[in-house]
Amino acid sequence: MNPAAQIAFRIAVGFVALGLGGASIAALVGLVLSRTGSPVAASVSLCGRDEIAPAGGKDYLAQNNVWNAGTPQCVVVGDQSLRIESAGHDVPPQGAPAATPSLWRGCHWQDCTDVGDLPVRVSAMPRITSDWVSSQVDAGTFNAAYVAWFHSGPVADGRPDGAEVVIWLRSRGGVRPGGVLLAREVPISGARWNVWLARDQGRVRVTYERVGEVTAVKGLDISAFTEDSVARGQVSQEHYLIAVEAGFNLWRGGAGNSIEAFSVSVDGRKPRNALGTSAPSACFAALTVQDTWEGGFRAVVEVANAGTSPVGGWVLDWTSPGGQRVRGAAGVRVTQTGSAVRVAGSALEPGGSTTFDLVGSGDPPGVVPITCTPA
Repeated sequence: MNPAAQIAFRIAVGFVALGLGGASIAALVGLVLSRTGSPVAASVSLCGRDEIAPAGGKDYLAQNNVWNAGTPQCVVVGDQSLRIESAGHDVPPQGAPAATPSLWRGCHWQDCTDVGDLPVRVSAMPRITSDWVSSQVDAGTFNAAYVAWFHSGPVADGRPDGAEVVIWLRSRGGVRPGGVLLAREVPISGARWNVWLARDQGRVRVTYERVGEVTAVKGLDISAFTEDSVARGQVSQEHYLIAVEAGFNLWRGGAGNSIEAFSVSVDGRKPRNALGTSAPSACFAALTVQDTWEGGFRAVVEVANAGTSPVGGWVLDWTSPGGQRVRGAAGVRVTQTGSAVRVAGSALEPGGSTTFDLVGSGDPPGVVPITCTPA
């Protein structure tokens, strides 16, 4: 939706004056919209699945966003703030969350705030930072995360077709990022992050999971995470950063969590250096157990080159989580010292992948984070 076309619902208010015994009572009523843009109710409370509302003038929008469950949820929207008043969700943490109540600046799918600094082309991205203060409960299953949305054009009429860069700050209830582990403890914006890569229906999600959880950040450098994703070959310089979103993914419960304050700053006066070209390669790997028996298991390991240039070879490193031993692997070179396993393999073309069978002793492992390094 064109930002200019949305001014009416983002900043308009109704004014009602009632005469009573010479006194005048004025009521200001804020508009709340459905995804179609039609006013639905005068309230700062959002209980409809798809309701959105202004969150502090024209620069930020809020959404209730119950998208994967039929359970009720209500949020209260304030000035660049949001509080989850009630949430009746209970979906398995292994799958998608029930809801993602959040605030954003820019164009979240087709819904745009009235600002001129977002969207911005990745190749010309200035320094973009964000502050976020949250209050989080100890019960339930949820995470608190940013999402930077990328699209091939400045506005997405529906789901964006570019990468989704997730900055994962904290979680409860055992949820973890999906996909495979690309790198451990990467230093970005004053902290260290484990980097995960997932693919869903042709789309890429890069998740930066903070080492050491926090409930607040100041000056978080969104452009630095974008730069790292470009270097890994997962974000195109020809695409646009269309929105910066912050909120909660809710699997179970979630009432009481709140965004106390949220802001995004785009400093057009201080452009970053050119982000450079895409990385020559970006390999990743995943291990899946196929068969088990008493004292052993067989797994298939997939290795893929998600970059734009060939890989002359690759090396996988992981730690056996339960003391498992590799007894054999087809077509690759394996070494194991204690619980540390290293596997080396041959060339991969851009977009190419290969698999190999691995036989091990011990209990079958669960999720095994694997670091893949081009050789």
